[in-house]
Amino acid sequence: MAEITGRELHLVKKALAIAVLAIERQPGPFQSYSDMQDMKGLLDLLVPGDTELAFYARSARIAVTGDTD
Repeated sequence: MAEITGRELHLVKKALAIAVLAIERQPGPFQSYSDMQDMKGLLDLLVPGDTELAFYARSARIAVTGDTD
């Protein structure tokens, strides 16, 4: 398995956070709940603490909604 570090790891974390938020916002039967849960699990493994997780959640919110607050 390839080792992902540095910028690549940052991009994986950010992509996962964006995907989780996008899936959460998808209503009804098209929401891929199991994928979202798996992505959240991967984020928990990759992000060591709540502060960094909050950073990626905010980054995802800005990317998906354009909302900075």
